[in-house]
Amino acid sequence: MDLLRRLAPQVLGALVRRYGDFARAEDAVQEALVAAVEAWPREGVPEHPAGWLHTVATRRYVDQVRAEAARARRERTVLDATPRDALVAPPPDAEPPRDDLLELFLLCCHPALPAPAQLALTLRAVGGLTTAEIAAAFLVPEKTMGQRISRAKQRLREAGARFALPPAAEQGPRLAVVRQVLYLMFNEGYSASSGPELLRADLTRQALRLTRRLRERLPDDGETAGLLALMLLTEARAAARVGPDGELVPLAEQDRGRWDRAAITEGCALVAHSLSTSPPGPYQVQAAIAAVHSEAPTTEATDWPQVLALYELLDRLAPNPVATLSRAVAVGMVHGPAAGLALLAEVDSGILAGHHRLHAVRAHLLELADDRAAAAAAWRQAASLAGSGPERRHLLRRAINCQ
Repeated sequence: MDLLRRLAPQVLGALVRRYGDFARAEDAVQEALVAAVEAWPREGVPEHPAGWLHTVATRRYVDQVRAEAARARRERTVLDATPRDALVAPPPDAEPPRDDLLELFLLCCHPALPAPAQLALTLRAVGGLTTAEIAAAFLVPEKTMGQRISRAKQRLREAGARFALPPAAEQGPRLAVVRQVLYLMFNEGYSASSGPELLRADLTRQALRLTRRLRERLPDDGETAGLLALMLLTEARAAARVGPDGELVPLAEQDRGRWDRAAITEGCALVAHSLSTSPPGPYQVQAAIAAVHSEAPTTEATDWPQVLALYELLDRLAPNPVATLSRAVAVGMVHGPAAGLALLAEVDSGILAGHHRLHAVRAHLLELADDRAAAAAAWRQAASLAGSGPERRHLLRRAINCQ
């Protein structure tokens, strides 16, 4: 399955580049993947698996065109508009050499699509996940996810989206959307928004793999390097973040000996290089914050003034109420919990008013201030709003400990 997921975007990119129709090409590749799942365990993996998939997908594509054209009495028009050599599949050993990943990313993250559709289409077309896997990851019925993906492909067609790099002036904003989709994918995997599990390793693995590939295509892009560094430094703590019974273990209580030092070394090197070679961006700054935490032997030994300075820089680059919550913690560690609570008051009535993390940060600061009764009430309020089972249980335990 991992081999098929690696090869799927390569084959899809070759078909879309050849024929120009993303929706039909994506359907054809999915059919080829199903054929491989059925045939390869029985017959063995072919010598040239990408060529095998490309041949089967090309045949499926041509079959689609011919069947749809016949039903709509447009076969002659379609075939006349399609070069004859485009209807001939390449030999199985002719593996597509071109890397179409960036074009696929930009197509899946087209501005005509809403954010949920961008994420679903990226997971399907670039991540290689099946509709059932994507539906399971986001806790929706497979039929619902299938309809979402179908509508996304139809919307791309209606928008006249093309499989090509956009003009240079549009690439920056489009790449920002691509990075945001990868960031959302990773975050959902690292801290599930709902459900019984705290982590969804399939999503974090996919996000890391795709971000690595995007950086290979854009080696000089500082924000892509920063995003990869942020993921590595965050994922390095994953093993210590979950206790033996699946419970959440907060950063201050984690066994730092279980952190992945190889990932930390790679992430720190990435963020240091990106900050020295390009202007700082939000992902680079977040990665720098994660690096400070990763290099500290304990929570108390963390360089909190540096963390606070980085959050202040992040606030200037990309004001974000979620980042303000983390900045409030840093303010509390540097200037005392009363200062952190004062900062929280600035976002208390905004979009985070009903978010469990706002109440969790308030509870943490109240606990630092030794107001245990108020902290317990805030922990309970946070638990009542949390969608994740492990996170809710952790918050309730914190409330009990404050009583």
